[in-house]
Amino acid sequence: MADYDVAAAIREYRETQDINIRNDIILRYLELVRLLAMSLRNIYIKYASPDDIVNEGVLALISAIDTFDLDRGVKFETYANIKIKGAIVDFVRKQDWIPRQVRTFGRELDIAYNELFTKLGRHPKNAELAEHMGLSREMLEKRMAESAGAVTLSFEELLYEDNFDVVDSEDAADTALYQAEQKKIIAGAINELSPRAKQVITLYYYEKLKFSEIGRVLGLTESRVSQIHSKAILFLKHALSEYMQKQ
Repeated sequence: MADYDVAAAIREYRETQDINIRNDIILRYLELVRLLAMSLRNIYIKYASPDDIVNEGVLALISAIDTFDLDRGVKFETYANIKIKGAIVDFVRKQDWIPRQVRTFGRELDIAYNELFTKLGRHPKNAELAEHMGLSREMLEKRMAESAGAVTLSFEELLYEDNFDVVDSEDAADTALYQAEQKKIIAGAINELSPRAKQVITLYYYEKLKFSEIGRVLGLTESRVSQIHSKAILFLKHALSEYMQKQ
């Protein structure tokens, strides 16, 4: 891929309308689609097959080939990544698979987390969240595990919508700078997590493991992994939201 000039291939495809050129580009970036589908699987795995999600990603890749601005100076990989991920997030969101009460709890949890973080100036403990929401700690953690998909989806929506606004700007240098700054913010937030939460996030986002697989690696139940993941995502979302509000 390093020696492949995708911009030249896209230009040739547009000039000739040779479908074989477009298909070659798709094949070269099919692994990117699969990786993105895998990275998001915990928000759809109970409702759709990975093949369904990959198909949505391929359609987004074709759209990226058709709409990529060759004169902007933004890398095609950056543009395609955001288009594909955004299409998957939109597809999952529109299916309305997550039960309403789970989505509602996810929003309430997000609000409670931010209110307590502002009040305490730190990552709130589960007992503090439970008290703030009028729940027992056991019920809070049960619902946090159940809402892991909804919490993750809201974080991915934030990443997608904000990234798409930036990559759609006129300044390629600003796009690259923002991408680097965003990665730095998220990496810094991950480093502030507890060792166990950091392990869960690392195995989820970097090793692409499912919650059940993470549980086997760490010796935890899938429910416990889901709960830890939800809490960690709340922290990452808070850090990213704070950064965005300062821009």
